[in-house]
Amino acid sequence: MSKSNREHKTSNFRLAIIDDISHKQLVTVHFTKTSFFVAIVTFLVTISAIVFSIIAFTPVRTFIPGYPDARSKRAAIQNAITIDSLETVIYKWGLYSENLKRVMEGMDPIRIDSIVNIGMNSISEDADFAEIQRKDSILREKVKEEEQFGISAGRDKRNLPIEGRHFFCPLKGVISQAYNPAGHPFIDIAAPEGSVVKATLDGTVISAEWNNESGYTIKIQHDGDIISIYRHNEKILKKTGDKVSAGSPIALVGNTGDLSTGTHLHFELWHKGEAVDPAKYINF
Repeated sequence: MSKSNREHKTSNFRLAIIDDISHKQLVTVHFTKTSFFVAIVTFLVTISAIVFSIIAFTPVRTFIPGYPDARSKRAAIQNAITIDSLETVIYKWGLYSENLKRVMEGMDPIRIDSIVNIGMNSISEDADFAEIQRKDSILREKVKEEEQFGISAGRDKRNLPIEGRHFFCPLKGVISQAYNPAGHPFIDIAAPEGSVVKATLDGTVISAEWNNESGYTIKIQHDGDIISIYRHNEKILKKTGDKVSAGSPIALVGNTGDLSTGTHLHFELWHKGEAVDPAKYINF
């Protein structure tokens, strides 16, 4: 019986803080092995939660080695643009080498009309250019007849839904910030300074002006109650009232305006008074 009581007593513990001079107990804590283990686990979980919250929701995470910050993201975008440019240069040098080889072997060089055609399939040397010119002349005559009798006028006024329209890509680059209906109802496209910005659809320039926040901004009204907006340009190539066609140059990429943090195009697409995601209709 005494042995069982002794085992029961040793399962309880007491932690006391005593004044060394007066020998008065200041704090006394009673605990068991189980409560001590639970307290330690609770303390460790609480500390882990606090550390995780600090790292996840405060700028402290940027001090962690290897964590991507704003500078590294901009560097990644710039590297992607540089790689794309290098691919184009390599392709051009490949064409140059191929033409040099063909000339050295006494063969005709590959026919290239312009740099724009780089990356497209080259025209076969065996093609019947006379037949192509004949078909082109017939097509031109047909278009003239339609314009003369107003056949195509009705086609331009068809009220197609936005999903049925063919949008021209305003700028080839890297989407640095995607569309977000809550706080970012537009997209940002990073590209080298001076790159040509093009109209995404046929339309009329309704505004071409300077704005302190957006820099050089151009707005275009299109059929079907569609408006496209291009901000932070280095230079505007059109003026208010000008008619533009899809794919025609309207501005040059820049970094103007107080809200701009780097060279890019701020692109907005509006349909019936509401901002829509351009990436749903345009392949950037």
